[in-house]
Amino acid sequence: MPIDFTLSKEVEEIRNRVKVFVEDTIMPAIKDFDDEEKLLSRQEYILTILDLREKAKQEGLWLPHMPKEWGGMGLGHVELAMVQAEAAKTRLGPWILNCQAPDEGNMHTLLHWGTDEQKEQYLRPLCEGTTMSCFAMTEPEVAGSDPTLIRTTAIKDGDEWVINGHKWFISNARRASFAILIARTELDVPGGSRGATTAFLVETSKSGWNEVREIETMHGSTGHSEILIQDLHVDDSKVLGGRGNGHRLGQYRLGPARLAHCMRWIAQAETALNMMVDRSLSRYSHGSLLAEKQGIQWLIADSAMELYQCKLMVLHAAYKIDKGEDFRTEVSMAKHFVANSLNRIVDRAIQVHGALGYSTDTPLASMFQHARWSRFADGADEIHQMRIAERTISAYRDTGSVNKATGSLPI
Repeated sequence: MPIDFTLSKEVEEIRNRVKVFVEDTIMPAIKDFDDEEKLLSRQEYILTILDLREKAKQEGLWLPHMPKEWGGMGLGHVELAMVQAEAAKTRLGPWILNCQAPDEGNMHTLLHWGTDEQKEQYLRPLCEGTTMSCFAMTEPEVAGSDPTLIRTTAIKDGDEWVINGHKWFISNARRASFAILIARTELDVPGGSRGATTAFLVETSKSGWNEVREIETMHGSTGHSEILIQDLHVDDSKVLGGRGNGHRLGQYRLGPARLAHCMRWIAQAETALNMMVDRSLSRYSHGSLLAEKQGIQWLIADSAMELYQCKLMVLHAAYKIDKGEDFRTEVSMAKHFVANSLNRIVDRAIQVHGALGYSTDTPLASMFQHARWSRFADGADEIHQMRIAERTISAYRDTGSVNKATGSLPI
């Protein structure tokens, strides 16, 4: 059966509406946000964003990833790829449509794992855009790519849990009203076991949740926090997804979330390639335009081929999610490949722009700083390579062929 990524008229119309909204409404409204000479006050900044979010709701472009009964657009993952790849051509686009990380992944998680009471208390405000959230799993003392090593503990005390631990690089914690927190509840289970942790819903205003600092990264202080948790008391009703299911819940959340990152990274890579080609057509040097020089043509060609591969990998992985098929290998491959392609394409765009690309007069320098994060966010390159290799070897052992580990495609 052929895999057809042709959009229906309805979805093509949605994609075009997102494209027009981003270009004609969002970009003009935020064009001065990074201009030091036109620096807006914090209040002006927030009011502009809130106004844009209201306009997104009015345009019917709110929550593309959520079911209609929750106020969303009800799009599948293939359809969502089209929207994210348009929205993320500006850094605030996904946030204005309310499909940004980490809230998007947390919404999916609450929808799947939450009780009715938990959905009303935590999911509904997220969908309405009145609160924000974070996902607190990573710790500084153990490898973030191996959640079975988590040291944060939750000890049952009557109808409560007492949580102690240390988290860091918790994206959006500074703005979040609540966290999905992963802690070890089964202390007698050997280290490395996947059934030792539990997810909890925790208000960040509670006593015991202490923000140590906002971590300064290579692209500045943008909301990745270090959190110290000391005798944090959480009611048993705040367990999300059942005791001992922390690992399962985390993996459920991270699969589609990784692919959503890829969708947004494709938008950034395409923006960089557009800028690369535009520069090559306007810059004259040594007797001809840069576009006429073979060395520059190779940079453009390599970038175009990689971007094409990125799009196909993301679409195919999204297709498998929508079909209810095992998508783990395809998402791992896409996450690794798209992250690395983003870094290479932005780097080439900077090279073609020369000193201008290295300056902050274009968005390329900032894009490059943010792109470097992509190679370890939601799983380091090497972890994905390890899993891909394991599944490839397993497929060959089971069937005598690696086809199952390379997309199960009919070629």
